[in-house]
Amino acid sequence: ELMQAFWDIEEVQAKAIQHLASFVREKSALPYLLTFTELIAFAMKTHVDSLKLQVDGCSLLLEILSQALEQDVAMALDENVTSSLLDTVRRHSENEELLSLVCTLLMMISASEVAAENLRKVGVIPDLLSILRNFLHNEKICLSCCGVLWSLAVSENNVDQALLKTAVPVTSAVLQEHLQNGTVTESACSALWALSLHGCLTENEYEPTTVLLLDALRMNPERPVLVKNACLALASLLRLSEIAALRFITDSKGSGINLIKDAYHLHFDDPEIVESICMLINEMVQYDDVVLDMLSQKMEELLSEIKSRFPSS
Repeated sequence: ELMQAFWDIEEVQAKAIQHLASFVREKSALPYLLTFTELIAFAMKTHVDSLKLQVDGCSLLLEILSQALEQDVAMALDENVTSSLLDTVRRHSENEELLSLVCTLLMMISASEVAAENLRKVGVIPDLLSILRNFLHNEKICLSCCGVLWSLAVSENNVDQALLKTAVPVTSAVLQEHLQNGTVTESACSALWALSLHGCLTENEYEPTTVLLLDALRMNPERPVLVKNACLALASLLRLSEIAALRFITDSKGSGINLIKDAYHLHFDDPEIVESICMLINEMVQYDDVVLDMLSQKMEELLSEIKSRFPSS
């Protein structure tokens, strides 16, 4: 009530946010989490110039969303909340600490289809790409932004292909920059897979993207989600391009065939990964030169093993 009565007085809003922060972890707060979220978002939107209020507000929103996840409380955030966060991004576009908080929030929110649609409506993608370009060195920001891009691109509804095409070079730059960080690489691979599904890569991007995905597999073979999504992204590329297929078998750091054999032997008991490997193999056999390479490396033995291990699939 205090926040609603004195919405235009920054000091009152700031003190109310501090008071709520001490209350949200109590079980009695659970029924009110959504109301708190809307009040905090409104305070942030009203006082968007106040850096401290934005940082405190974002930190509390993160706390509330984390609490809701822990307690399995549904949080159907409306367009006002996403719009408020986007205002924060645009007003404080150079503040790395605040952007890191906001991007983490956006990633958590975008897991909901409704919220992802709201983010798309308020036009978040150009802002995400700008943040990535400016803070490519920041692992946390890159992880979060790629996570949001994946959520927005993986949906089949209302996809703006022209806009998503501009995300490909930036996402590739993230992958190149953070190949040794498995968590960020996993997020970037997922985003590239979703972008490739929508045909967002240009012909000039097929070969370098194939090389990057092979590097991601080579450097992070133990990460199941990364392996699955890298294989699916490679399958999308090979479906479209013989150049990508040839690069897959002639990469200077080693053949992709050896990589997928290694991936299979590491994850043979994970049906989703094995299925993604099979989808990739299915695209490989389109090309005579690739088939010759597969035969020389005795891929039929691997296929026989998969068939016997998963007879009902």
